[in-house]
Amino acid sequence: MGSRQRRDWNHRDGSATGRGRPLAALLLGLLLCNGAAAAELRIAVAANFKQTAEEICRAFSAGHPVRCLVSSGASGLLYGKIAQGAPFDVFLSADRERPERLEREGLAVPGSRFTYALGRLVFWRPGRRVGTDLAAALADDSLQSLAIANPRSAPYGAAALEVLRATGIDAAKRYRLVQGESVGQAFQFIASGAADAGFVSAAQLLQYRSKTGRTLEGELLAVESSLHGPIEQQAVLLRVGANDPVAQAFLRYLESPPALALIEAAGYSVPVP
Repeated sequence: MGSRQRRDWNHRDGSATGRGRPLAALLLGLLLCNGAAAAELRIAVAANFKQTAEEICRAFSAGHPVRCLVSSGASGLLYGKIAQGAPFDVFLSADRERPERLEREGLAVPGSRFTYALGRLVFWRPGRRVGTDLAAALADDSLQSLAIANPRSAPYGAAALEVLRATGIDAAKRYRLVQGESVGQAFQFIASGAADAGFVSAAQLLQYRSKTGRTLEGELLAVESSLHGPIEQQAVLLRVGANDPVAQAFLRYLESPPALALIEAAGYSVPVP
């Protein structure tokens, strides 16, 4: 797990320093008090966190002239867009690898990266009771097709592949593997019946249950975290937003108690300060 260091940015050179915060607060205050037109905050967010990010944006912008433009997708695909020059201010990834790479490549502000949520992987088989033994549920002869996110671009897909290997299953030989571009698409494959079962995030299932009213009783099996590496979802301030007080204020808000409460309620674990 990454350490939760205090992050303030200097507007002159983008480095982590205590001098940046007062200036950012002053500029943001001037923006709000002068009744200026709504500023735009461009956020690239991992597919599994899209709805939660939108809820956090609504809370952040309540009474403030800030308009969040949220673009979602697999973390790897979003990384590729950022590397190619897509003008995002903030990146909320589903892993730590991509934010770290953006830092190394000079596309993110050094010292701005932190873990905002810890993802939880769940096995879901709609309409079937899966019991409490994941290995047995995966070995069920009636399970013919399995959906996962693309492990090369989606951290939840990479975690799912680790779980299959840990349980001794060669997914390519055992199932008709239905691979989604993101964990959001993998979820759609399962929900629509295009796949018998699959691996998704706990947050997606909470949202689905809230929307549909379905109990999902017996259909879910939480995956033990020991079967895969931690899904450490990290945020980072991108070079495009380095001097934007709104982007800086949003990242500070993402670590605040109200935002952490929303993240936890959505089905994620939150980092311990």
